[in-house]
Amino acid sequence: MTDPVVAQKAPYPMDVEEGKTYAWCACGLSKKQPLCDGTHKGTGMAPIRYTATKNQKVYFCGCKHAVLRPLCDGTHGKI
Repeated sequence: MTDPVVAQKAPYPMDVEEGKTYAWCACGLSKKQPLCDGTHKGTGMAPIRYTATKNQKVYFCGCKHAVLRPLCDGTHGKI
C-alpha cells in the first residue's frame, strides 16, 4: 500500500489531554478513526504519534493526505 485510504473528507475534532500521546491512523483503514486500531499491519504504513502539549480541541486529518499530519491543514478540500 503506497497511498492511504481517505477515511473522510473532513477533520476529526477531538479533545486531547496534556501529556497524553495519541496514535493517529495514517493508513485510513482503522475502524476507530481518527486513531489507530492496528489495521495497518501488512500495509507498510504505521501510525503517527501525537503528544498533546495542553488540554485542547485539535482537528485530526481525516483525508490522510495533510502535509501537517496528523493535524488537518485543509488538504481535504483539494481531493
